[in-house]
Amino acid sequence: MTMSRRTLGQAALCTAAVLWLGVPVAALAADEAPDELIKRLSTDVLNTVRSDKNIKAGDVNKITALVDKTILPHVNFRRMTAAAVGPAWRQATPQQQARLQDEFKSLLVRTYSGALSQVNDLSIQVKPLRAGAGETDVLVRSEILGRGDPVQLDYRLEKTPGDAAGWKIYNLNVMGVWLVETYRTQFAQEINAKGIDGLIESLAARNKANAAGTGKAG
Repeated sequence: MTMSRRTLGQAALCTAAVLWLGVPVAALAADEAPDELIKRLSTDVLNTVRSDKNIKAGDVNKITALVDKTILPHVNFRRMTAAAVGPAWRQATPQQQARLQDEFKSLLVRTYSGALSQVNDLSIQVKPLRAGAGETDVLVRSEILGRGDPVQLDYRLEKTPGDAAGWKIYNLNVMGVWLVETYRTQFAQEINAKGIDGLIESLAARNKANAAGTGKAG
């Protein structure tokens, strides 16, 4: 059966999300080119998902545990959350910012974990990097290949200095839609209506409803 473009797009986004989870910190060499990093991690993650029945079945608890353990070395999640929240982020207290990061992470994991069952039919083709020497903010383009039409999957990465040196993802584009910008529109409506605490409460409620819908045990 041919996979629908919508389903393939969901699987692509989920594959991107799980890409953040699957590789030890030591594997992220500071001098590794960003396109080579995406290519290696994509291959490793697809292989991991195919060999792990629980992850492939969308076990949210197992995926979340992997996020908690390894997401920060791979993604600038603070920057991603701040960009999604928009100007209101600067007015949020540290406690509110921490809650927003936690709830946003849970939302992303639970929203797209169900698409993991599709990855058996997927492969990833990373395109040659178009960036000058010394650039610290780059776009890595790739395509998810399945039984239907290819699906665009692009990553924005930044080069971080110091002890955490290396490339980190802070946004991704699936089928022409940037994840951060999509959520920024949704979050702005919540903030305008109910403020930062209202957004946190809304995200928590969505995550609670999603958790109840999975029926997965811890």
